[in-house]
Amino acid sequence: MLDLFTIFTKGGMVLWYFQGTAFSMAQAVNGLVKTVILQERVGVNSYTHDSLTLKFRLDNEFDLVFVAVYQKMIQLAYVDKLLEQVQLAFRDRYKNELANGACLALDFSREFNGILDELESEQRSQEPRKMRTFNESKKADKIQQQPNVDVIPEKPALPQEEKTPPVAMVEEAGAEPKAKPKLPVGPVARTAAGMRKTANKRTSSSTVAKQSSVTTSPKSRSKEKRVWEGVVTKEEASSLDRSSTKGGNGSIEVPEYQVDYSMVGQMKGDLKSLEEEEVESEVESEEEETTSESKQNTSKNSGGVFSFFMNLAGGKTITQDSMTPILEKMKEHLITKNVAAEIAEKLCTSVAGKLDGKVVGTFTGIQSTVRASLEESLVQILSPKRRVDILRDVMVKREGGSQPYVITFCGVNGVGKSTNLAKVAFWLLENGHRVLIAACDTFRSGAVEQLRTHTHHLDSLHKPAREGAPPSIMLYERGYGKDAAGIAMEAIGFAQQQGFDVVLVDTAGRMQDNEPLMRALAKLIRVNNPDLVLFVGEALVGNEAVDQLTKFNRALVDHSDGDNQRVVDGIVLTKFDTIDDKVGAAISMTYTTGQPIVFVGTGQKYVDLKSLNVHAVVSALLK
Repeated sequence: MLDLFTIFTKGGMVLWYFQGTAFSMAQAVNGLVKTVILQERVGVNSYTHDSLTLKFRLDNEFDLVFVAVYQKMIQLAYVDKLLEQVQLAFRDRYKNELANGACLALDFSREFNGILDELESEQRSQEPRKMRTFNESKKADKIQQQPNVDVIPEKPALPQEEKTPPVAMVEEAGAEPKAKPKLPVGPVARTAAGMRKTANKRTSSSTVAKQSSVTTSPKSRSKEKRVWEGVVTKEEASSLDRSSTKGGNGSIEVPEYQVDYSMVGQMKGDLKSLEEEEVESEVESEEEETTSESKQNTSKNSGGVFSFFMNLAGGKTITQDSMTPILEKMKEHLITKNVAAEIAEKLCTSVAGKLDGKVVGTFTGIQSTVRASLEESLVQILSPKRRVDILRDVMVKREGGSQPYVITFCGVNGVGKSTNLAKVAFWLLENGHRVLIAACDTFRSGAVEQLRTHTHHLDSLHKPAREGAPPSIMLYERGYGKDAAGIAMEAIGFAQQQGFDVVLVDTAGRMQDNEPLMRALAKLIRVNNPDLVLFVGEALVGNEAVDQLTKFNRALVDHSDGDNQRVVDGIVLTKFDTIDDKVGAAISMTYTTGQPIVFVGTGQKYVDLKSLNVHAVVSALLK
């Protein structure tokens, strides 16, 4: 039943393993190390790889990892207990070897087989649970405990020979009417009787009103013309028409747009990092405060989230029980910084797993160890698994002479997709690339006009180098109500013919629960296969960020081809200038998808686009 059990160090050296199948499990274990352990996601002790489930346990004192692998369809209830008992037995037997680092030839098969056989026999001996009856459930107890509730007894079944008399039967003359048996009536029955009485009164009153209206109605009058609210009549439209004047040519004089040429030339090359200089000064000031407090050795709290570690005593091993109240306060601190509650819980559990069993010497050692552990986890989460270098990828694709580099922007309503698309277009123009914007938002009124305004403004900022040359930026539009996937395909073909380097595809905003629109987005990505799919999200959201990204990824996977499944490749974090130090959305989005934050929007101008500074976000979270 157990396919693999292995023990290895955090450095990657395998100390011992048990394999119950002939198939190789190396790919599954490597996926666990790469996706969970190295990415600081040890808050959850299970990982799924294809049809396998992997459960693991960390030993921080000797830097060991215990992993159990079994089939996902099999429910092994004893795996957690097996990991715990094997860890204790392995530590007890090889404690000296682990301390000295002499762990090359270890024979642990006899102890492991004994523990495994005992747990499997214990599971087989357990009887299956029987399903409870309704009288044994808690709901039955609550019904019986409710006061002033009379239970209406069930009517006895009539024998088949007897027949109930009709309701409208006329009783014999001189016979006394038989009294109907009174049943105990509860509040439900009394309420039903009252409702029936009220309904009878309304029926009788409505009948009388109809009869009186029929007898007293005057002669039929002519029907008045209905006036609909919100509809402009021809007379009102002519009075509101400002397009023509007496003796004019019927056109409006549009004032010339004032172009701010001071922005040109500010975004050449890679994007600037986010508040890099301010972060360095904040970190230096925090280090100076910590040093002065350690020298004074006073009992005054140091401030910030790390003041909670004052309760820990130095010179002892950190245990799970001693960290429980501290982790609760740490979780509350992260939630106040706009981190999603689920992500904050996992992050605190991950930190607890890394610190459990660590030995610290003094109070300063505790503070520095905990701070380093939490900061390392946050930096590891925000650091991208792969580098997204758009300028390099555009150059490579242009030199290859193939189709243009395609970027698709998606997200929910009102997060700033079109605005940040225009910022990215300005950045690409600054670096000498020709850009085509595909207006695939055929749903929102005014979406095409918004992109048209941005295109005119960007074209005026970056005009062709010589007269008669093709424009540096254009808008490809087909109006409203059309198929977005078809418009994107036509735009990519047009860009290839006209020699454009990059195609920026703008899509309609949609909520993550809107299945028809999510299906349309998945179709657009499946048909056109863009080089980069960017999810645009607000920095203001908290718990909603996890739900949005999870459902967007799920919709893209569910409606994509089996061989070529696409998910979100990167994140654009908008409205970052409105949140002060509440930067938790960056952690929530990156932790959920595992994808990097490519762009950060910090304002309304075209130059307000920056790259993420990991240390800036971590410093703001730990303030």
